[in-house]
Amino acid sequence: MTADFHRPTRFPPTMFEGFLGAQDPAQVSRVAHDTAAAVLSRVRADPDPEIVARLVSYTDEHGIDAIAELWSQASPKSLPGALWRIYLLRTMIRQDAAGVSLAFQRGTEVSRTIDQVVAGAPTPAGPAEVRELADVILRGVFAGDFAAALERAAAFCRVASTGFASLADDADAADAAHPDRPGMLTRRALRLSSLGEELAACARLWRHESLD
Repeated sequence: MTADFHRPTRFPPTMFEGFLGAQDPAQVSRVAHDTAAAVLSRVRADPDPEIVARLVSYTDEHGIDAIAELWSQASPKSLPGALWRIYLLRTMIRQDAAGVSLAFQRGTEVSRTIDQVVAGAPTPAGPAEVRELADVILRGVFAGDFAAALERAAAFCRVASTGFASLADDADAADAAHPDRPGMLTRRALRLSSLGEELAACARLWRHESLD
């Protein structure tokens, strides 16, 4: 198992070689699906903790660009699309853990759903806690119930989206010195809401064995 993962990418080299120079959209799509399926099936068949840890932290060392090139153009309701969105959510959290944790905490205060329970974040959830939750969710993709991991991520997105929307309302009323802030917060709320819907759809498809 370990021999299939080489420095510095930790992925089988042929996965990235297949993408290089690919201009045909059909070829790009095929590579996206092939790499997503290969990574997921290999790791889930033998979830070595070291390999899972390397995949979770892959973008910390190499950035999000390599993942984006492979999977960001895939359909939102596809396996590569789901993996891209999980990595994207983790990156968003790590880039602004303080802001996201504030929004998540506000979301838990104003939401009337069980999403905060589904997400599995501790209370209160500060920056360190939401960073750890992002890692836990991604580990679950590779070494747990895949649909449950997507559902946890979707629930987190919905709570944080609700929080950002609430913070935007506050900013509308009280932050005249920063006129762009309400719009920025609203955009983050909408983006997370869309992300949550896409991840939830992928979870449903996976449970019906229709996510590919």
